[in-house]
Amino acid sequence: MKIDIIQDRLKNYDLRSKQAEENAIKEICQEVALAGLSRANFFKIALFQGGTCLRIMHGLQRFSEDLDFIMLNADDQFNWDFYLQSIKTEFEAFGLSLEVTDRSDADNTIKKAFLKESSFGKILTLNYPRSVSDKQKILIKLEIDTNPPKGSIPETHYLDYPYPFPVVTQDTSSLFAGKCHALLCREYVKGRDWFDFIWCLQNGHQVNYTLLKNALEQCGPFQGTDIDISANWLISALENKINRIDWKLAREDVVKFISEDFIHTVENWNNQLFLALLRKIK
Repeated sequence: MKIDIIQDRLKNYDLRSKQAEENAIKEICQEVALAGLSRANFFKIALFQGGTCLRIMHGLQRFSEDLDFIMLNADDQFNWDFYLQSIKTEFEAFGLSLEVTDRSDADNTIKKAFLKESSFGKILTLNYPRSVSDKQKILIKLEIDTNPPKGSIPETHYLDYPYPFPVVTQDTSSLFAGKCHALLCREYVKGRDWFDFIWCLQNGHQVNYTLLKNALEQCGPFQGTDIDISANWLISALENKINRIDWKLAREDVVKFISEDFIHTVENWNNQLFLALLRKIK
């Protein structure tokens, strides 16, 4: 049975808690969704981006919730329907039951859709059986920016699960630029962004300043301004943001997405730590 492929995949994860097992199942579902999108030639028109891209393609040490994409070329007529059907067919081929919903707003450049998988608790042998109080569905949000800022650099990767297939993504400098944009412009505290920021610095990734400049001028508090972008500008802007962060909230946001072995890495988050890390920006 093809469901055995899913069951065997679970064995690759360190499942020391019910949350860890849920995160693993969601990630497997994300990979199956990417396979469905690739089969439908989605990556001829779009790039994979965001934290899930960093996780699946580059080994970021935290799990992620959503699948985020941008159009290669602006297209306000984009519609999810064909691609959602391809994802649904892919899930069914592996014995999984999927409900798909297009929640796109015609007036919004960000087109949203949702995937809901509700059969995993019935057809998989779980280390931690689900109780009535547990989540009974795996929910994955898909978002695509149909009018993205210019400057992304594409690159092609190949995944080997659930079978070999190509995925076209932003390169790491563009992914880092997207994270910096989120850090500077998000109106609420999201510790996952700061976790990813540290990871990018630790791995020596550079910032695509062309993309960052275009993104800042297109959306957020810097919209409409003409920014003289540079490493020094970015360091100064991040300093202002760091000094306003509630690090307790940031830690609480990220802990459920990381393994027990990494929880200690966020316990000492504070202004001084992040201000010191800014010196690593290139």
